Amino acid sequence: MRQRLSSEPDRYRGRRRVPTPPRSRYAAVVTTAFVGAGVVALGASALPDAKSVSPSVLDELRQSSALSEDLAARGESAERASRDSGRGGADQAAEEEVWLLPLQGYDFNSPYGVRWGKLHTGVDLVAPEGTPYVAIHAGKVTKAGWFGGYGHAVIVQHADGSEAIYGHSSAVSVKEGQQVKAGDQLGLVGNTGHSYGSHLHLEVHVKGEPLDPVPWLLERGVDIKLQIEAFYSDVANS
Repeated sequence: MRQRLSSEPDRYRGRRRVPTPPRSRYAAVVTTAFVGAGVVALGASALPDAKSVSPSVLDELRQSSALSEDLAARGESAERASRDSGRGGADQAAEEEVWLLPLQGYDFNSPYGVRWGKLHTGVDLVAPEGTPYVAIHAGKVTKAGWFGGYGHAVIVQHADGSEAIYGHSSAVSVKEGQQVKAGDQLGLVGNTGHSYGSHLHLEVHVKGEPLDPVPWLLERGVDIKLQIEAFYSDVANS
C-alpha cells in the first residue's frame, strides 16, 4: 500500500503542462481599432465645430478673402494697362516717323515752280481717274470737300504743323476732323476744279507757305520723282 502511494507523485511529475494558447490575430485587430477610435475621438473633441464659430469671425474671413481677390485683380488690370500704354506709345512714335508716297504707278508731271507766268505751288502726279490715293503722313483732316480751284480736295495737318493738300479729286473718302495714318486712303484721283486732265495735285505747306514737295519729302525718305519710299525699303532690307 505504501509503495503504490509513493509511486503516484512520480507519475504526475512526468506530465507536460499544456501551454496557454497565444492571443488570436482577431483580438489584436479589435484592440487596435478601439485604441485608434479613442485617439480620433480625442482629436475631434479638440477641434471647434463650424457651427460654434462666431458669425462675425466668418464674415471677417470672407471679407479678407474678397479683399485679397480684389487687390489681385486690380494688380493684373494695372499691369495690363501699363503694357498696353507702353505698346500704344511705341506704335504712335513709329507712326510719326512714317512718310509714304501718295499713290503708286503715276507719271511725275508739272513740278513746283513758275508755270505760265504763275507759281505752280505743288506737283502733279498723273494717274487714271478713280485711282485711290493715300495720306503721305499721319495727321488730322482739316478739309474734305470742295476747295475752289483745287476742286474736291483733302487737307491733312501733321503733328509738326506742316500740311499736305491733295487736289482735283473725283471723290473724297474722309471727313473733317478725322485722324488718319500714313497710308490711309483719302480719296480718288480726278479732274475737278482748275484741272486739265486726270491727276493728283500735291502741295506741302509749312507755316502757311507752300514749299517744293520734292526736296522736302526727300529729307523724310520719300523720293516722289523716282517713286521710292525709304520706309518700305528699310523694312525690305532688314
